[in-house]
Amino acid sequence: PLGFTDHVAVGNEEWNPWDADEKNELAASQQRYEAYLKMIKYARSHLEQTSLRVQIWGKAAIGLYLWQHIFGGHLEPADVTAQWREGSQKAGKTYFSFLTGPAVVPGHFSVEAEHVVLVLNGREPAKVAYATQWLQYAQTLVETRKIQQVAVVLLGSEQCGNAWIQPYLKRNGGFVHLLFVTYDCVFVNEQDIFQWPLGVATYRSFPVVEPSWSMLHDPRPYLCNFLGTVYKNSSRETLIKILKQDGLDKHCWIAAREQWQPQETNESFKNYQDALLQSDLTLCPVGINTECYRIYEACSYGSLPVVEDVMTPGDCGNSSMYHSAPLQLLKTMGAPFIFIKNWKELPAILEKEKKMSLQEKIQRRKKLLEWYRNFKAWMKQKFINTLENSFLPSDKG
Repeated sequence: PLGFTDHVAVGNEEWNPWDADEKNELAASQQRYEAYLKMIKYARSHLEQTSLRVQIWGKAAIGLYLWQHIFGGHLEPADVTAQWREGSQKAGKTYFSFLTGPAVVPGHFSVEAEHVVLVLNGREPAKVAYATQWLQYAQTLVETRKIQQVAVVLLGSEQCGNAWIQPYLKRNGGFVHLLFVTYDCVFVNEQDIFQWPLGVATYRSFPVVEPSWSMLHDPRPYLCNFLGTVYKNSSRETLIKILKQDGLDKHCWIAAREQWQPQETNESFKNYQDALLQSDLTLCPVGINTECYRIYEACSYGSLPVVEDVMTPGDCGNSSMYHSAPLQLLKTMGAPFIFIKNWKELPAILEKEKKMSLQEKIQRRKKLLEWYRNFKAWMKQKFINTLENSFLPSDKG
């Protein structure tokens, strides 16, 4: 008799008496597998049920940094000039939807979540007046029970003059449960008030940059770059002087202008991106505040920020939580930048730079890009956890 393993050759085809059974068995196991997948999917959806719906109203450009850079979210339509743009994403236990654009006006869109994050600009009096209208609108919705809780992400003033928001906070009898605020605001306490990163200049449409092979591995022709406004009697003047007197400006991409220009031309923007991409270091002198968009933009392109670590005039400083102002958020998160107290330290840094091998530079870029990616992931996680801890009913019975 034929053994089980013997095959009878029929022509070229192998004849296998068990074939039909195998096919049935295969089909049955496929069905079992699919049923099993369904079961897992069902269990998982119950496990991860979105217990929270949050609508983010982006009424300041930093909303785009939050949504596109930190959350990695998309917006429809893609056109940045559109009147109305929206996107959604599930993260943690929360379903987030994001709305932005000039057409998002109080009372003219549907409020589709019990919890709202309001992204506001509080940089100057005119912006504060506009932000206040949004807060009043949100307050009305809370009072009429249309929404339950509100958090605010605030582009604060560069001198940290944010006292106007205080009366709106829950802790002061207001209705805003959580505040995320930019710059080293002294009332950050890590309980209901958190520091938030300034991020890149989304108001100039700075893009989400995906690191590429060449960004990491190509030699960069310039040691450093500084493209920006040089204010009279500022440390920026000192910086330019030092570069010139040591002849270092020949090794760096320096384009200084005397007047700040809010509107980027396509050409000046392309220029700026090229400068970041083609230099190993990006010089970040203080402006009105130590923290500037340039720091984050340099990180996006793997150009190491050389940061002037000096407090600027105004009311920013150490909070009850942090004692490393300025830039306490970045320092707390271990930013691998070069921090300097005075631009006189620059020539020595650039001398060292000239001696660095490409391999060392590649390692440093990898470390920087990796850190920046983790920084954004950490901010996202912290933001979601903070909202969920505050907005979800606790199970303490």
